[in-house]
Amino acid sequence: MSNPNPASGSPDKEPATEAQAAQVAAGGVDRAATATAPKRPAQEPRPSLGRLFLDNLWAANTVTVTVLAVLLAMLVGAVLIIVSDPDVLATYGYITARPSDALNSSWTVVSEAYANLFKGAIFDPEASGFTAALSPISETLTYTAPLVFTGLSVALAFRGGLFNIGAQGQATIGVILAALAGFLLPLPPVLHLIVAVLAGAAGGALWGFIPGILKARTGAHEVINTIMLNYVALYFLSWIIVQSGVQNPNRADAISRPVDSSAQFPRLLGDNLRVHAGILLAVLATWFVAWLLNRSTFGFELRAVGANPDAARTAGISVPRTYVLMMAIAGLLAGLGGSQMVLGSTANALTPLVIAQIGFDGILVALLGRVKPWGVLLAALLFGALQAGGNRMQGYAGISLELVTVLQALIVIFIAAPALVKAIFQLRAARAARLQTSLAKGW
Repeated sequence: MSNPNPASGSPDKEPATEAQAAQVAAGGVDRAATATAPKRPAQEPRPSLGRLFLDNLWAANTVTVTVLAVLLAMLVGAVLIIVSDPDVLATYGYITARPSDALNSSWTVVSEAYANLFKGAIFDPEASGFTAALSPISETLTYTAPLVFTGLSVALAFRGGLFNIGAQGQATIGVILAALAGFLLPLPPVLHLIVAVLAGAAGGALWGFIPGILKARTGAHEVINTIMLNYVALYFLSWIIVQSGVQNPNRADAISRPVDSSAQFPRLLGDNLRVHAGILLAVLATWFVAWLLNRSTFGFELRAVGANPDAARTAGISVPRTYVLMMAIAGLLAGLGGSQMVLGSTANALTPLVIAQIGFDGILVALLGRVKPWGVLLAALLFGALQAGGNRMQGYAGISLELVTVLQALIVIFIAAPALVKAIFQLRAARAARLQTSLAKGW
């Protein structure tokens, strides 16, 4: 004799599905109709560990989508490499006669390009000696350090509901003040570096405070303000370089005096490798932002304002104060990123292009890292590797360095369109739901 089923009210029948059982328990399904549903086993067989692993691997989660987005970008990049090589394209003119020529030449040019990308970013198996072996990772970390700061700047503001496009201008003011402190102040080595770093941070914080206070007091949109401040910072940099006392007296072009060696970050792997202690500061800043967002009272307020400013205001949080502090801290981070450009080993003097595009690249890094601090660090590491490897790819494989920029843009496009990635690889959200149900049951 069957045991009675309290959910369905019938001693012989069970609900056809768990959803029906839940609705019956809630009184939302006709008991008579449910009682006539076909029987199902009392308990489904437990899936194997291998099945759970595969479901987790192919579940449509953010990590999977991010990895697949990178792979898609690499595939599209391979097509662009083939299209940009006239010798390879010539083999496609007679592909029906000898398809092996087109396939072999395509594989050769793509594999050579990506092999050089890896050798320039991670490790060169053919390198001989300590310096040559560590040179690729040294270059990667050198390019990574400033991107971590600008990426954190954008991510922090985004978590608070603001879009900080002004990281470029904030980094520009940071590099200006850091360089001025680096060659105008006669200080002892350690103190000189600390003062120069703090000057860069203060410059960025000031440039972030301006749009923050305008947003808090007048409601002016931060996107417009930060874009305009980018231009102000750019032209201020071009102006100050040629001023007396700043411009290099031995040069006729627009370049400042070099930063004193006492204000330079120490190099971590010797004088022949460019990686410096700024990367350690970047890791420390990542930890600080993660702590600030997840452990501090201000971080809770920031996330609350970003989620719903009206509800945060009702709960007693000062939204204007949060906006001001948030933009000031974001600017401080970007200013630290700018200071890396002259206090590190990338350059030691101000030029009109000293800041490069690290502020705008920081937007891409923040998006790729899904505006999470440690995700931003990993995204900056990827972009730094692409930049370092792209230099070798251009020199050894003859591939244009602009292809690296295309790869970066494609990665962000695919990251920003997860539905497209899921459709291409036929990822099913049902698998993720099934996995979650299994884990919730304790399987």
